[in-house]
Amino acid sequence: MAAAEGEVRRDMWGQEYRTSSADCAAALDAYYAAFLSFGRGRVAAVLRAAAADPTCALAAAHAAHAVAPRDPAGAAAFLAAAKDNLGKATEYERAVFGTLSALMGEGWDQEVAIERHFELLKQFPRDILSLKRAQLICFYLGKPDLSLKFVQQVLPENQDQNFIYGMLAFPLLELGRMDEAEIAARKGLAINKNDFWSQHNLCHVFQQECRFKEATEFMESCSPSWEACTSFLLTHNWWHVAVCYLEAESPLCKVLEIYDHNIMKELEKSDCEAAEVYLNALGLLLRLYIRGHIDSAKERLTALLDALKNESIWHAEWLLDLLILWALASMSELKSAHNMLESLKSRVRSMDRNRQQVMQKAIKLAEAAYEYGKGDHMKVFDTLGPDFDALGYKMIGASDEQVDVFNEVWYTVLINAGETSKAIEILAKQIRKREGAPFLWRLLEKAYSLDGRSADASVASKKANALQAAYFH
Repeated sequence: MAAAEGEVRRDMWGQEYRTSSADCAAALDAYYAAFLSFGRGRVAAVLRAAAADPTCALAAAHAAHAVAPRDPAGAAAFLAAAKDNLGKATEYERAVFGTLSALMGEGWDQEVAIERHFELLKQFPRDILSLKRAQLICFYLGKPDLSLKFVQQVLPENQDQNFIYGMLAFPLLELGRMDEAEIAARKGLAINKNDFWSQHNLCHVFQQECRFKEATEFMESCSPSWEACTSFLLTHNWWHVAVCYLEAESPLCKVLEIYDHNIMKELEKSDCEAAEVYLNALGLLLRLYIRGHIDSAKERLTALLDALKNESIWHAEWLLDLLILWALASMSELKSAHNMLESLKSRVRSMDRNRQQVMQKAIKLAEAAYEYGKGDHMKVFDTLGPDFDALGYKMIGASDEQVDVFNEVWYTVLINAGETSKAIEILAKQIRKREGAPFLWRLLEKAYSLDGRSADASVASKKANALQAAYFH
């Protein structure tokens, strides 16, 4: 028997959909709010919506997308339910269904998914949820220019909207347009001071511009509100704070305290998403390792090893996989590391030809992470070649700051592999972009020393010491 037609309702942005259930409508609004704010309970909210009205095509379509990463069979069932109810659905629901169905399944076509998002947002420019989803696709493809295009397309209709300016700020900063990114992030915070994404993006700007004291003070003042965040953003925001302390060469205990008490504590929560915690934890430990704090890094890696060898967390994110590879290799867990590397290669072989070509660079970076963990710096140099720049590897799904750790690996590899003149050239270029980063000056000092340029080494050392003394004093 056909279900009774639900009444037409409007969501928080005025888009029409059908449901006979007030509970379904309330749960959908809760899902929208949680999705956009990186709030906990996103999946629970959309599942409540789908359960409250199994005939609501919109709720079923969103539920399919929400559960797909962990429950492909459940996602297929929700998608089928949405399709069964399209006959009585609104034009907006049919557009959302078409867009989300393009994202489902193992071999979904990225170009089709992007094109459908553009079409959807042209027709329904107030659909901020679909904008956010489109930007996430762009992030994992390493395409900030496309992400900016999406937000610019709908910005005229959304100038008063919560979250829109945080969504504008991120691609701007990824494209190096820091002044514009800062203005956008501050606009977002003027609308909602607890817009966690705008907080995060403002920190990115401070960090990139070596305004470390400003970054840590601002983020720590915001931190009480982060308990409402997903495991990812809560630990990621603390990761930013820790990296700023590390970059400013604050006492090591400050960085370790954040790792131990603000990142790893998340694992104790019943609704913790562990892979997202490991992503931020390992990203910080690799930076400690590069800076010579090897005992502190290894002590903490020891506690993570059993979890990292558990293949159930593999392949959640490319960046996480590369960090796991380094961690396993650096802790002499070479069998597990080798299995991970082979598994990554197998994944790429199963992709379509275009994607395979793109992801060959990711495999090269994975091989380098493995060799770096083993301590074979010459092999890393041979693998990456003399012109490596990690910013060209954003197809692993990483921000500039996240991927920059592989540039730090690269600088140390050049120095340790005896390529001192190349190291001096690259470090001087990087220092022109980030003159306020003491670590870059210290690496330059080391390269000059090895190259027999003691006077230049002394200048670099004095500069590093002066910067370090100036921060937090």
